[in-house]
Amino acid sequence: MTQVVRSYPLYGLATPANFITVSRIALTPVLCLMVLADSSALGTSWAAFAVGLLMAFTDLIDGSVARATNGYSRSGAFLDPLADKIVILGVGFTLVSVDRLGLAPMVLIAAREVIISAMRIRFAVSGISIPARPLAKWKATVQGAALLLAVMPILKGNQLVVDIAIWAAVVLTVFTGAQYLVDGEQAAHQAHG
Repeated sequence: MTQVVRSYPLYGLATPANFITVSRIALTPVLCLMVLADSSALGTSWAAFAVGLLMAFTDLIDGSVARATNGYSRSGAFLDPLADKIVILGVGFTLVSVDRLGLAPMVLIAAREVIISAMRIRFAVSGISIPARPLAKWKATVQGAALLLAVMPILKGNQLVVDIAIWAAVVLTVFTGAQYLVDGEQAAHQAHG
């Protein structure tokens, strides 16, 4: 049986899945501006919620589209988590600026992302690739859900729900970061004897 491999220009960048992922990045400033426009309402609006849902949907389907179109690419493997970081940090810090989220949880999330990105580079330079654990794949989902709750107008007066959601995201974020560091150090130790 022969396998059909579709060819995309620009060395795998211009795939349907990557287009969906890049649209999530492009929608990030739109959502940030919507949050800022409704700062008197703590950044909540149904329009912002709808855009956030659309962005979550793009995160859900880009992998399925890649599988369906045989469009897996190294660029896609890089772009998807990058898009997640841009969305979470961009929208999260925008929500901090309108006093919807506290600064501490967003600083912890950002610190984890910087540390893990630096370690990923360190491991890659050593020829070590650390696969994400299943729980780590849920991290962005939980973070995104917390941000969606934060922009949902019916929760404008219920800060406790938003605080619980963002702190749950922080716990998962820090825990999966610690798992990655342990896995990475074990892999480095095995690789270098």
